[in-house]
Amino acid sequence: MRRRLGLPATVVSLGVVSLLTDLSSEMIYPLLPLFLLQTLGAGAVALGVIEGAAESVAALLKAASGRLADRWGRRKALVVAGYGISGAARPLIGLAGAWPAVAALRVFDRVGKGVRTSPRDALIADVTPPERHGAAFGLQRAMDHAGAVAGPLVAAALLTIPGMGLREVFLLAGLPALVVMAILVFAVHEVPRPTRAAPPTPVPGGAALSPQLRRFLMAVGIFTLGNSADAFLLLRFNDAGIGAADIALLWAGLHAVKMGATWFGGRLSDRLGRRPMVLAGWGVYAAVYLGFGLMPGTAGLVALFLVYGLYYGLTEPVERAWVADMAGADARGTAFGAYHAVIGLAALPASLLFGALYAGFGPTAAFASGAALAAIAALLLRRV
Repeated sequence: MRRRLGLPATVVSLGVVSLLTDLSSEMIYPLLPLFLLQTLGAGAVALGVIEGAAESVAALLKAASGRLADRWGRRKALVVAGYGISGAARPLIGLAGAWPAVAALRVFDRVGKGVRTSPRDALIADVTPPERHGAAFGLQRAMDHAGAVAGPLVAAALLTIPGMGLREVFLLAGLPALVVMAILVFAVHEVPRPTRAAPPTPVPGGAALSPQLRRFLMAVGIFTLGNSADAFLLLRFNDAGIGAADIALLWAGLHAVKMGATWFGGRLSDRLGRRPMVLAGWGVYAAVYLGFGLMPGTAGLVALFLVYGLYYGLTEPVERAWVADMAGADARGTAFGAYHAVIGLAALPASLLFGALYAGFGPTAAFASGAALAAIAALLLRRV
């Protein structure tokens, strides 16, 4: 497989890790809004608090772990620790009796994501030739989404078993974590790097980041303020009368589109450049969000939801490859930490704003605000 893909074995192994991790995560995530609303009696504002707080905690840790990975000159230990934390915390959501307990476990799950993400992305960039960065991140994101296709399908199949409820599905989601840990320990290898005497500055305005990268991060931050948690798209389906099993299948369909789009999108950016791909992706995002706010029927919502997957293919691997291109080899962890921190720190106000607009003014106002911020961010990105 490695020879056919033309990528290092460590990149392929980390792709398999992403597949299994998202299989586990996506057995839970598309059903979480229903669990909160129907089982625990929470509402849209609580959903916004949970998702926003979880992503913001992850963002702070992504910045710190990236900085630490550069300082140590090692990535793998942080990657293993992060995946281990998430694998232990995630299935315990099935035991929660109130929404604050779900919030705590989601935050703990995101702690693991925060610890692993920046070192993992830096490790991928370290072992991959620069001209193949787009392909490497395209593979990683495609495998991630392949797991997200399988996860909801597994969840939907389990829900057809008599006596199987949401709690039981959440508990079973812990099984793939065991395989993940074995792959990380035995099949992932890093390029040894010298230990730094002092860490580089991890914030977007720091001297470790180039002016171009700082401009890019500013545009990403504005875009993310309008990029609420995807849980609100699922909430929109729930409001439209679509049931739990159908939502799980739609979530799998979205990730099937993401899988193909990220696979080709990363490779295409190696030839066409990063900026035009990201601009196209943000345009797709704005159009889909406008449609989600205005579309009256379920058929149109389903079609837009699948088109939404193209946005990920045009942006996810391309933005990461662009960060790797602009960062120096000795500051990749810091650069990825700043990138993920900007996204995560904007997630809390984004989700809180979206949840408040959704609850107070309805879905049209909430989705329109996201589309408007995406357009503003696209104007800023043209300066990069």
